[in-house]
Amino acid sequence: MNEIRKLDSKGVDRFLPELADLLRDAVQHGASVGFLPPLGMSEALGYWLEVRAAVADGSRIALVALRSGTLAGTVQLELCRKANGKNRAELQKLLVHSDARRSGIASALLAEAEAQAMALKRGLVYLDTEAGSGAEGFYRACGYTRLGELPDYCCDTTGHWRATAIWFKQLFVPQPLAVAA
Repeated sequence: MNEIRKLDSKGVDRFLPELADLLRDAVQHGASVGFLPPLGMSEALGYWLEVRAAVADGSRIALVALRSGTLAGTVQLELCRKANGKNRAELQKLLVHSDARRSGIASALLAEAEAQAMALKRGLVYLDTEAGSGAEGFYRACGYTRLGELPDYCCDTTGHWRATAIWFKQLFVPQPLAVAA
């Protein structure tokens, strides 16, 4: 059975080694998530310490999926803190361990991330993923709209420059803000 949990900074600490292993597994299996192989444990831990700081200051939500008590996936929502952007959140690092793929974990994580966004009145969720990757079909099936591509945006795990595709989903239409004239 899959369980989704929202982590506070202490929760990130609790799962720190497993989160680092999950990131390393994703990179090892070709995920274009900002790192190149071989991804060392210290670099992976350093990334998650940055996430912990963002969770602590309220700029990010971190979710994990547990399968039979074992960490199997994660996703983050980066919350825009600008006054004119409090209606949006960026979905980041939707990762599922290679041994747990195709078991509904990514869908469960995405659904909870969207629920968290809705609870915070973040009606627009957006993300980028490698253009042409299998992730594009997943996001399309989950109701996201492909906006376009940025060419040569990032280097994949084989060393080749790839385009990134920008996707979004409008969860609800926000009300206008009251702005002083």
